[in-house]
Order: sequence, then structure tokens, then C-alpha cells
Amino acid sequence: MKKFAGLLLSLLIVSAASLSAEKIKFDTKDFNGKQVTESVFADKKVTMINVWGTFCGPCIREMPYLAKISKEYKDKSFQIIGIPIDIIGRGGKLSSKEKKDADRILSATKADYVNLIPTMDMFSSFLNGIQAVPATIFVDNQGNQLGQIYFGARSQKEWQKIIDSLLEEAK
Repeated sequence: MKKFAGLLLSLLIVSAASLSAEKIKFDTKDFNGKQVTESVFADKKVTMINVWGTFCGPCIREMPYLAKISKEYKDKSFQIIGIPIDIIGRGGKLSSKEKKDADRILSATKADYVNLIPTMDMFSSFLNGIQAVPATIFVDNQGNQLGQIYFGARSQKEWQKIIDSLLEEAK
């Protein structure tokens, strides 16, 4: 078991190291069909990008916490954006089954913050190298990554501590 845990940690470190530190840019749609670009970052000091999967129990278990944080921090120049990484199939086509699963999960967890449909360009840039979910990236109002990439789920209090620290640094 220790050997497996060490291997997993090594893979996560390699994955984190291979992720781009360039500005995050994209042009996609949200789950309501609205066009969304990286300009969505401009109005907030800090944006949490939570990459999740419809197959991922820890991702789904933390979503109610993220929903509460989204509501609690909406007036603190903070927002959450979700990206369900598995709703795009081979060739970049939206999978209707996984999209329906994602819609059901978002409804059940009350995660009513913006969720984006990933594009092939996103997979070629800032999503490239993410091999484990949940993976969370924080960015400033210019789309620059803040700090490390967080792999794994966190409790509401753990996320709030991280978010509070990033908002303090962004002042």
C-alpha cells in the first residue's frame, strides 16, 4: 500500500509540474449555452477552477461545500467555475449521457455556480496534464495561476482557509 501511495504521489507531482503556468485562456459555453471566455475572471480578485468528473465520488461529495462557499463568498470578489472533464468524448464531441449525468449531479448537489463545457483547446492548454480529479486551480483577475494546483477533495473549512489566504494576498 505504501508503494502504491508513493507512486500515486509521484504521478500527481509529475502531473502538477507539467501543467502550464501561462495565463488561462478559453472560449467555450457554460451549461446554459452562454458563451464564456477568460474575461469571466476580470470582475473577481480570485477564481477557483474546480475540474471534476461525473465518475468521481470525492468530486461529487465536495460539491455541496463548494456551492455553500460560492454563495457565502459571492460579495468577496471570489467565484467558482466548474469543469466536468469527462463530458467530452473522443473527437471533442459533447457526450449527451455524461452531460445529463453532470446536470443531475449539479442539481442534486445544489452546485449552481458556473460550469463550463471543456473544449479541445482547453485540453491542449491548461487542462493538459490533469490526470486526477478533483483538481483545483486558482487564478487572479488576469487568468494567472495563483499558487499550487490542489489535487483531491477538501472540506468546506479547508477550502475557506485556502481561499481566505488567496484573497488576503490579492489585496
